[in-house]
Amino acid sequence: MKLQKQLSRKVDDKEYPKYVVTIPPKQIGEVGWKEGTELIAVVEEGTIVLRPKK
Repeated sequence: MKLQKQLSRKVDDKEYPKYVVTIPPKQIGEVGWKEGTELIAVVEEGTIVLRPKK
C-alpha cells in the first residue's frame, strides 16, 4: 500500500494537493466494498480509519 500526493489544482501561485491511497483488491473484497462506495476518514489516536459512509 502506498500514499501518493497528486496536484489537484493550481490557482494563481497556490497549489492544492490531494492524496491517494491504493488498497489491494484482496483487502477490498474482504471488507465487501464495491467500486463507488463512499468512505469517510476518521482520525483515531494518530491513525486514519476508513469506513463506509452510512
